[in-house]
Amino acid sequence: MTSSQDTTRSRWGNAPSTTLARIVAPGLSAALAVVCLAVPVRAVVLAAPGSVAEHPAVASVGNQDYGAQVDDAVARVQDSIVRLRETIHQNPELGNREFETAELVADHLRALGFDDVRTGVAHTGVVGILRGGRPGPVVAVRADMDALPVTEDTPYAFKSTVRTTYLGQEVGVSHACGHDIHVAVQLGVASVLASMRDELPGTVKFIFQPAEEGPPPGEDGGARMMVAEGVLADPAPSAIFGLHSFADLEVGTVGFSVGPALAAVDHFKIRVVGKQSHGAAPHLSVDPVVMAAQAVGAFQTIRSRNLSPLEPSVVTVGIIRGGTRFNIIPGAVEMEGTVRTYNPEVRDAVERRMGEILAGITAAGGGAYELDYDRGTPATINDPALAARMLPTLRRVLGDDNVLDLAPTMGGEDFAYFANEVPGFFFRLGQVKPGGVSGGHHTPDFQADNSAVPVGIRTMTNLLLDYLKAERPAS
Repeated sequence: MTSSQDTTRSRWGNAPSTTLARIVAPGLSAALAVVCLAVPVRAVVLAAPGSVAEHPAVASVGNQDYGAQVDDAVARVQDSIVRLRETIHQNPELGNREFETAELVADHLRALGFDDVRTGVAHTGVVGILRGGRPGPVVAVRADMDALPVTEDTPYAFKSTVRTTYLGQEVGVSHACGHDIHVAVQLGVASVLASMRDELPGTVKFIFQPAEEGPPPGEDGGARMMVAEGVLADPAPSAIFGLHSFADLEVGTVGFSVGPALAAVDHFKIRVVGKQSHGAAPHLSVDPVVMAAQAVGAFQTIRSRNLSPLEPSVVTVGIIRGGTRFNIIPGAVEMEGTVRTYNPEVRDAVERRMGEILAGITAAGGGAYELDYDRGTPATINDPALAARMLPTLRRVLGDDNVLDLAPTMGGEDFAYFANEVPGFFFRLGQVKPGGVSGGHHTPDFQADNSAVPVGIRTMTNLLLDYLKAERPAS
């Protein structure tokens, strides 16, 4: 396996780690000890019988109302889980390098007495199996673990100061997209459900995924690789749930989209080839700069003139490189960008039209072109039937006014690979403390408040329990 990141050996064992000094293990051990003390394995706290919710996804386990039980369990673990979040945040790791994060996760699940904990899935992924004491279906829940090559600029006492080498450059590393929140929430859900295990009607598969932001060049990874390795088998879930913290929502709110939620993400590279000449003698050149400029403008006609105006799509050229000196027409120009779509037929049409446009422009200009079109993450589609079943749970847990119907976004999420195999429901978790601020995703001042963690734990736990209850076989 080749990598653009330098590696050494972790002082936790023989797993490769980034070249950064880590001060993790003592804090992790103490935090895990607190969690284990706070949530006794297989402890059962029975609540009084309650009423059935309006939707078939009833708010009970067995004959007990579990709403208060979940709230009590979340209250017991939230402080220790928040401390885990801070530890993860201070020690971020890039995609396919989440060695210490994976070790933290696996240790936590083992301490809770999970039936099975598998490591090394798709390089650094972790899968935990929690089998309940009552018969029922299998449901999966997923959290992504990787950080980004972004230097953090926040006021947090637990801010990241980690640096590493990425693509040959020294960079800062931070959780600038909230994946530390995702991991912490899922560890909290694991703690809560482990404490209710004897009354749990079914099995929960916890998937902790590496490389959601994409593996390093030349490597495989992420959800696609997990699915290829059989993560959705043995046992096979009938549905999967996931969440993403959202910088546009306050803590205490969630957002959802029924059907299309996040777009397919494609990556293209283009090389426009011409003939070099002196800038004062353009007639002796075949100018790739002019051809590239014409192509950039023509690409925008795909959206405006070749596709239905009712079909969402984006064609963005994000990089243009060419030339070495102001008075030399270069021999070639390189372009790079992204295409975002929802409809597979639109995806096909965009790729086809890009090739036709490049062929026409370069033929007219006397040049040539190379197009490398890489189809990446497919669109994330929230299963409409599953979403309809689970929205009453969100409203019950958070209140009607705190559950928001969001328009689809052209951002991408490789949760799509899971949701293409089994019905999926993916929602946004508010992360901004009321009165606070956050920069956008993937920016240095991205801020997800600790108070989002218990809200996420409570919400996801109730979703999983309601799904299991509604799907379990009749007694």
